[in-house]
Amino acid sequence: MKISQALISVSNKQGILEFAQGLDALGVKLLSTGGTAKLLKDAGLPVVEVGDYTGFPEMLDGRVKTLHPKIHGGILARRSVPEHMATLAAHGIPAIDLVCVNLYPFKETIAKPAVTLEDAIENIDIGGPAMVRSAAKNYESVAIVTDPADYLPLLSEMQKNNGALQQATRFNLAKKAFVHTARYDGMIANWLTAAPEGIENAPASPAPAPATFPERLQLAFDRFETLRYGENPHQTAAFYREPQAAAGGIATYRQLQGKPLSYNNIADSDAAWECVKTFPEPACVIVKHANPCGVAIAPNLLAAYQNAFKTDSTSAFGGIIAFNATVDANVVEAMSERKHFVEVLIAPAFTKAAKTLLQAKQNLRVLEVPIASSPQLEFKRIGGGLLVQTPDTFNVTPDTLKAVTQKTPTPHQIKDLLFAWRVAKFVKSNAIVFCGDGMTLGVGAGQMSRVDSTRIASIKADNAGLSLAGSVVASDAFFPFRDGIDVLASAGAAAVIQPGGSVRDEEVIAAANEHGLAMVFTGFRHFRH
Repeated sequence: MKISQALISVSNKQGILEFAQGLDALGVKLLSTGGTAKLLKDAGLPVVEVGDYTGFPEMLDGRVKTLHPKIHGGILARRSVPEHMATLAAHGIPAIDLVCVNLYPFKETIAKPAVTLEDAIENIDIGGPAMVRSAAKNYESVAIVTDPADYLPLLSEMQKNNGALQQATRFNLAKKAFVHTARYDGMIANWLTAAPEGIENAPASPAPAPATFPERLQLAFDRFETLRYGENPHQTAAFYREPQAAAGGIATYRQLQGKPLSYNNIADSDAAWECVKTFPEPACVIVKHANPCGVAIAPNLLAAYQNAFKTDSTSAFGGIIAFNATVDANVVEAMSERKHFVEVLIAPAFTKAAKTLLQAKQNLRVLEVPIASSPQLEFKRIGGGLLVQTPDTFNVTPDTLKAVTQKTPTPHQIKDLLFAWRVAKFVKSNAIVFCGDGMTLGVGAGQMSRVDSTRIASIKADNAGLSLAGSVVASDAFFPFRDGIDVLASAGAAAVIQPGGSVRDEEVIAAANEHGLAMVFTGFRHFRH
């Protein structure tokens, strides 16, 4: 299908002049509207304004421009249906073979701090989506262009094919166009259904911040990769990304080398990355099956890695390692000396020397991810529904801790308690974490009983040959009974951090006093399921 006439009406004018010049050079007649027409005319291009084309001027403050039979008839007529073409001829309607449209900037409008309902409503495009959908529906005859990234490839194809585009190209453009309008409408629906009640009564006033959870939630994701399988080989799976994922999330990774990531690799990498990037000091996090099995902070990454590995070298085998600073050759050499088998290695950057050493481990997946906060809602699919929550970004500070025992923690213990508390936030409940000197000593995760998690954490430390004498312990939720305190005290712990709030708090505090422990309450829990 050779392109003879194109209609161009864009809000985002990136690259549009060059695209129009390319179309003109191929002999394509140009129709346009408003600011786009002015831009093309000022560049010396022969362009017909839509108002002159239809015989009706733009009206109602630009609300009506392209909603006209001469426009939509020229777009929707099927070239292969004689009756359609006869109708166009009878009414003097030329066919429109290419429509280049992107929509009013609704997203940019609602992002403004003082946006009003009136501003938002006026930036809801009507004619644009109508043209996009019309052209996409008639992809057999019309090319619909909504993405500036497609301008140059389309011109190249037309130049090679005497001004024509293949049907496969037009079909792919149509698919992209329907996604474009669906996401545009979804964004509008999310904003409006999150708007506070009564906003319609003061449309010209700055709109209050929208609710966190829209009444009707529309989600959008792009399939990035079809995976070999899911959690198990008998399950199929795919990895989807948000269209504009915030930098700093694991989905924005850049893979430097290694085999493709698996379903479990991605899930575990996310757990490791979200944990390690919360530490301001050089840190290393080793994750196995979604739980940290070793975490440490130190003056440098090498020391952090060595200490994190000590916690549980058995579980670290085949794990995921994440660092929060640039990895150098010393760290890679230390991993090689230990013959540490790793599935995925993650860091914001790697030195040239480190990359050279890593190339010897061809199967090792090496990911670069920028260090940045990536606040986003968290989703958990359930049968027939979706659980949505804000992320757990809360961290306690020394001044918010409440000492509840006769003995108070020393400044050094407070530092370790806060470290342990931050690690516990990323351990599956019930979570118990023994720490000392900026490193984990034993981690008990995901048990149905908190006292069992406490026993497992102490056993892990014993298996690793690590002493718990003088250690500190974090519990992600309150101790329901004194038995957990008895176990951690017998293991050698000296201080405890926990939320408090149990009906048996007095019993638990008494047990801590009996064992000579220092205990602080945070007032907040960190369940992780």
